[in-house]
Amino acid sequence: MLGIMHRSALRNLMVGPTRMLTTTRMLTTTSRRPAMDFPCIDRLETRQRDLMAGPEPTYEKVVTGYEVFGHEEAFACDHGGVLPRLDIAYETWGRLNAERSNAILIHTGLSGSSHARSHARNTRAGWWEKFIGPGRAIDTDRFFVVCTNVLGGCYGSTGPWSVDPATGARYATTFPLLTVNDMVRAQFLLLDRLGIRTLHASVGASMGGMQSLCAAALHPERVGRLVTISACARSHPYSIALRFAQRQALMSDPNFKRGFYYDGVQPHVGMKLARAVATVTYRSGPEWEQRFGRRRRAPSQPPALCPDFLIETYLDHQSERFCLQYDANSLLYVSKAMDMFDISRSVTDRLAAQRARAGRAAPVCITAADQPAAAGEEDHSLPETPDEITRDLVAGVSAAMQPTLVLGVQSDILFPVKQQREIADILRRAGNDRVTYYELDAMYGHDTFLIDVVNVGAAIKGHLENTI
Repeated sequence: MLGIMHRSALRNLMVGPTRMLTTTRMLTTTSRRPAMDFPCIDRLETRQRDLMAGPEPTYEKVVTGYEVFGHEEAFACDHGGVLPRLDIAYETWGRLNAERSNAILIHTGLSGSSHARSHARNTRAGWWEKFIGPGRAIDTDRFFVVCTNVLGGCYGSTGPWSVDPATGARYATTFPLLTVNDMVRAQFLLLDRLGIRTLHASVGASMGGMQSLCAAALHPERVGRLVTISACARSHPYSIALRFAQRQALMSDPNFKRGFYYDGVQPHVGMKLARAVATVTYRSGPEWEQRFGRRRRAPSQPPALCPDFLIETYLDHQSERFCLQYDANSLLYVSKAMDMFDISRSVTDRLAAQRARAGRAAPVCITAADQPAAAGEEDHSLPETPDEITRDLVAGVSAAMQPTLVLGVQSDILFPVKQQREIADILRRAGNDRVTYYELDAMYGHDTFLIDVVNVGAAIKGHLENTI
């Protein structure tokens, strides 16, 4: 091959002056083409200059009208670190009955706020507006509905954006790593304050479905019914990889500054890229094929490297709209908690032992990763085979005997239906004979729980109101 290339090169060098002159003119003409326009980069640079001149985002203004529960005692987190106190933002709808037995706790997804439905203090539509209300799937004429912003969030609950009482500065990345279990334990502190001993139901989708399952396993005596939608019993490597890519995009922004960006420019570009990746995982190819196809924004114009296809303009718009409405550190912490979710018994036991050794014994549901073994010790008890892993998961939900509804969506790529089937399977193997599983043939992907009011809503309503 080298010989052939060499001879070819020689032939090119031996061509007459006319051939060489033509080639030179062609190269000269090409080099004089004007540089391509990048209006998308121009907009980012303009936005960056505006951010440098303007005030930082105030996340508390994104969601208003919530109440705040202040827990004034120390709160130990699963992976070390103690919050000296914490706040949980929450909103309620309906009325609590005399027996205090009609409460439903709604768990949110990653970036969800407590504002699930509109009310007098905030008339803007909530993120689950069409599912909650009089006569709706979650009927506020019958139930007292509570929704919180999770611990680690930025919409009123304590998170990295909050001020550390010990320093007077924002926590930033000195905030302790969280687990879904930490979020659930904080929610139950709120329920204690509200005088709610037993929930009629724990309901959630996506990360909310993780919380809902965790609540039922962690406090089985306090959860009457369980609804988990588009969630999992343990995070899959594929979804972990997708969230990792989002965090890497965010942390690569020069303005991220290892999380200490609150006194400067927000990592706007990194957040925008992270949200674009996330949006791809939330919807489905069939929906986008029907909605956008291969149509371009300006088909009469030459192709461009900036948003050109309609699907690209959609992603650009959605990610730009989000990037300054949610705290970057909260995205890192809450998405990492999702990665670490695992309801297995071995995980529960290891964390319980760790907390006991630290003198902070408490019921534990999940962990992020194995704690490092003591010097000279190795843990040979971790499940390795598929059968061992399944038995470990079954043991982890052995106390969750509530009537349960599990919903999966066939077009969901972030939490595939295989994971919903696994939840139903381990609950049944644990002895729960009141598990209902539905698999929806919807084209909206993971976001089906936000969109399909008819099918998702009917399933929830039937489960909550059915006398069992």
